[in-house]
Amino acid sequence: MIVNFLRFLENNGLTKETIKSYVWTVNHFTAHYETFDKENLLAYKIYLMEHFRPRTVNLRLHGLNKYLEFIKKDKLKVRCIKVQPKNFIENVVSNADYRFLKARLKNDGQMEWYFVIWFLAATGARISELLQIKAEHIDIGYLDLYTKGGKIRRIYIPKILREEASKWLVRKAITSGYIFLNQDGELLSARGVAQRLKFFAKRYDLNEKVIYPHSFRHRFAKNFLEKYNDVTLLADLMGHESIETTRIYLRKTSLEQQRIVDTVVTW
Repeated sequence: MIVNFLRFLENNGLTKETIKSYVWTVNHFTAHYETFDKENLLAYKIYLMEHFRPRTVNLRLHGLNKYLEFIKKDKLKVRCIKVQPKNFIENVVSNADYRFLKARLKNDGQMEWYFVIWFLAATGARISELLQIKAEHIDIGYLDLYTKGGKIRRIYIPKILREEASKWLVRKAITSGYIFLNQDGELLSARGVAQRLKFFAKRYDLNEKVIYPHSFRHRFAKNFLEKYNDVTLLADLMGHESIETTRIYLRKTSLEQQRIVDTVVTW
């Protein structure tokens, strides 16, 4: 049954990570409950709410609902919980720390990692998207990715980054193919990149909570809006399906809010 469910999800055009999450959820549910009925589904929902964050709870419930759709039991679908949006964003690397890390990596000859964080912060790419960049994309200045529903998202590589990256690739004698490779010539893994960034955070005495791949995507969004206040364009650049997702970047980080309050509130 799970194999058929897997094919069902693939035919629905879901990402590999989403499929993996949905399958895990169904396996986890069936390991604890014998049947898919209203009582068991509600009990599982309560269990999720007691052990996971709201967004994770909803992800699991989406997986269950997709399976109920697959087995033709749509009437049993469980309602997701309401996620209360925060009025600030957390764990975003500051522009100062981003520039500091970038400079230290270059000075220490860690050129591959220098370009990893530069590409993340200058393109808004997700880590999975970053690893798909090839030398050919540097030449033309962009990378086209196919998303859900056959849509194309274009990730632009800014001129200043293209020029320096091209010189780096010449020194490495890379004329085609993927550019972010390990010592064995194999493509870097998302997990490997995350672990390496944590290593550099420790080395340079930076806050580990803000030094992770997606943090630099957040930095791209914040910097873009500060220099070009067009949230609609930013939504397109980041590949957001809803502009409401992008509006979070109009808000201050919790650290920025704290600094403003410390400065303004003197009474």
